[in-house]
Amino acid sequence: MYVERTKPAPWRMWGEDLDPSAIAQLEDACSLPVAVAGALMPDGHQGYGLPIGGVLATRGAVIPYAVGMDIACRMRMSVLDWPVSALTEREEALTKALEHETRFGLGASFKGGDRRQHAVMDEDWSFTPVVANQRDQAWAQLGSSGSGNHFAEFGVLTVAEDGDGDGDGDGDGDRDRDRDRDASSDLATGDGAVSLGLDPGRYLALLSHSGSRGTGARIAQHFSEVAAKHHPELPRRLLRLAWLDTDSADGQAYWAAMNLMGRYAAANHELIHRFVLGHLGAEVVTAVENHHNFAWLEEHRGEQVVVHRKGATPAGHDALGVIPGSMGTPGYVVRGLGEPDSLNSASHGAGRRMSRAEATRRFRWEDARAFLAERRVHLISAGIDEVPMAYKNIDAVMAAQRDLVAPLARFDPRLVKMAPAARRNNRRKGRPKGSRKNRRKR
Repeated sequence: MYVERTKPAPWRMWGEDLDPSAIAQLEDACSLPVAVAGALMPDGHQGYGLPIGGVLATRGAVIPYAVGMDIACRMRMSVLDWPVSALTEREEALTKALEHETRFGLGASFKGGDRRQHAVMDEDWSFTPVVANQRDQAWAQLGSSGSGNHFAEFGVLTVAEDGDGDGDGDGDGDRDRDRDRDASSDLATGDGAVSLGLDPGRYLALLSHSGSRGTGARIAQHFSEVAAKHHPELPRRLLRLAWLDTDSADGQAYWAAMNLMGRYAAANHELIHRFVLGHLGAEVVTAVENHHNFAWLEEHRGEQVVVHRKGATPAGHDALGVIPGSMGTPGYVVRGLGEPDSLNSASHGAGRRMSRAEATRRFRWEDARAFLAERRVHLISAGIDEVPMAYKNIDAVMAAQRDLVAPLARFDPRLVKMAPAARRNNRRKGRPKGSRKNRRKR
């Protein structure tokens, strides 16, 4: 039952000039009677219920909207045994692997005998009707990637020893040297080699970002509606923060469904990487994986609580994670520092600085071409709302959370595949330079 509290749960934010709407959303979340503590990461921006970049600890309750619509969305990086020179010497092979071995966008799936196989589909999906009814769609979409900011990309992983940098090994080394000295300066010297099992140097890596696809969204929507029915007394502004008691039948059903979606999302990435690298005949040297849009049972402030991280990365002491930038800016492999006030959390990326609608109105592909060309990024496909200018400065975000994570290595995207833009947007705004259509014209 909702009873307005006289004092909100304690919370803290990282970063400057954060979206006032995101701050208001976290304040609302901390006003819930079940709230214990909160935090807002430097990539924070407005979401549904809890803001993106929002962290909320609750007592005996789980909030479906505070987990998010794309349950267990995650990052996975595989470091390959190929040299970084393959980015230029074998670009066509890398591109074909991305295009042939996964699917992108709303409704994207594998048909008939092309369906991927994984043990997650042999688990019990019958424990609640909404999960059982989604099993066939889940199987069809297993091994696929979503729309929006989901991607699969090849790039250069730099594990620094002294931050001196000597180019990427794929040409134009002098131009890279100046940029690498600046970008690598904050890497934790030596720690990368210990934590990642890699010697200092540059490596070819595959990075993917995707989640539980349409199945996760349907489960999230269903249980959000169930939670709202449990709390009709909530003020209108708090409707999307309706919770389920963890010891109730509905709460336990959601918890089981959420965890199944966690295993399903992990299987998605496992298959994407297995098939893409199998297509190439490449081997994995090491891998890093972490997820967000999830709820964990953890100990904080002397009690067991449910920690929701919506667009926030777990950053407990020495936990490894990946924090990406955008299609044209670096991402970082990080080691968590276990900051209690952040509830052992960090940002899950650079974070948007404007809505998708605003980005679509404001930018044209020509705005992004020079930016991407300077960084030698080949964009296979994407929507105009995903151009780098729509995102915050990743290095400013990383600087704002130096007490939350230590960067161990930097990842620079080079070959990027995202869900293709809608055809009408391609006609109106043009295709990204370097797309296959443009290549045929030249």
